[in-house]
Amino acid sequence: MQLTFDILRWSHIFFGFLALAVFWIPIVTKKGGRAHNRAGWIYATAMGVVSASAFLMGMYRLTWDAGPDADAIPFAWFLTFVSILSAATAWYGIRVLRHKRRKTPHRVTLDLLFPFLLFASGIGISAYGWVIHFPLLQYFPFLGVFLGGTQLLYWLTVPAKPSHWAVEHIVGMLSCCIATVTAFLVFGAPRLLGVDSGSLLVWFSPTVALVPLIIGFTNVYRRKFDGPRR
Repeated sequence: MQLTFDILRWSHIFFGFLALAVFWIPIVTKKGGRAHNRAGWIYATAMGVVSASAFLMGMYRLTWDAGPDADAIPFAWFLTFVSILSAATAWYGIRVLRHKRRKTPHRVTLDLLFPFLLFASGIGISAYGWVIHFPLLQYFPFLGVFLGGTQLLYWLTVPAKPSHWAVEHIVGMLSCCIATVTAFLVFGAPRLLGVDSGSLLVWFSPTVALVPLIIGFTNVYRRKFDGPRR
């Protein structure tokens, strides 16, 4: 069992660094261009492996071997939540492109399952964080509650504006980037860079840094597809 865990861990580390290395390329390159598309698919594939390995490692810690650290169980729950957050947002960012011409509510089971899991896990893990007084689990899962709820609302309603697919693609993929960088700061940076991960400021810095990008890009594409606001 330990060998399996080690394989998962090293796969998680390798593909996690790959995702960190390329996630910025689709942000700065021409949207829809070759570099954007290729780097985007590399990032999405890497995050698929990262999400799967994180979920399995989290389940291992929760059910098999928590380890000697007193905070191992809370961090295992965080790892599990981030795996759901990463998978749900990346999947959403890809699938809105596949269905950008839809004119009716969208009820494909898998497309609804991911945001439902994200919404439900955000509520459950946040409640657990309040019970054990663990700030990371108290506040960060609210991001999943918000994103899961908005994704469900998007799929179950008729798109109101031509820009809907571009805006939701940006929100999905940059939200996945938030999960990528946050996980690195919580798990990787303290070991590799000696960064103190004990404050909410560190944990929420990727959200604070990337949310303005989400707002900026979505405003640009709303104007591009919907025309100027009256």
